[in-house]
Amino acid sequence: MNEDARLVVWVRGRVQQVGFRWFTRAHALEIGSLTGFALNLDDGRVQVVAEGPRENCHRLLDWLATGDTPGQVDGVTEIWDTPRGGYEGFAIR
Repeated sequence: MNEDARLVVWVRGRVQQVGFRWFTRAHALEIGSLTGFALNLDDGRVQVVAEGPRENCHRLLDWLATGDTPGQVDGVTEIWDTPRGGYEGFAIR
């Protein structure tokens, strides 16, 4: 059940200009075995893409949705997919 997965999350709320991407990267690295990125979108959301063990992706998603993040998360939208690869570590874009 712990096969690799691709998680794409769009985080809504006050999540830009508060260190959200930096903390997301730090948390992904703390969880371990995740690659991907966190990116500010023009509409004020942050997009997070993570690939790695499904359980680790779930841990990152749980953290993003709990509100134990910088700023204020009003909601998250997620899509699960198969990994595409091509990421070196976890980046801030």
